[in-house]
Amino acid sequence: MNTHQSDPANRSRLRWRSRRGLLENDLILTRFLDAHEDGLTDDEVDALSRLLDLADNPLMDLILARKEPEGEVDLPHVRALLVRLRQA
Repeated sequence: MNTHQSDPANRSRLRWRSRRGLLENDLILTRFLDAHEDGLTDDEVDALSRLLDLADNPLMDLILARKEPEGEVDLPHVRALLVRLRQA
């Protein structure tokens, strides 16, 4: 099985999914990937993928800590990645 780091297609797909309609999300996610993409673990990639499944406004609420994860994204590795995103 290919991991995110060993598969250029997976890396490209993640970066493409990070391009968002809401400019603030786009800037935060792009800046985060520019700084950290090479070192992301598979758990962090999974967490980011789960966050990217959200619509722009709920995602922004999580990144800006206006809300905390709930439901399918309320997982320890998602919460850990949010801490890093909020510092980006």
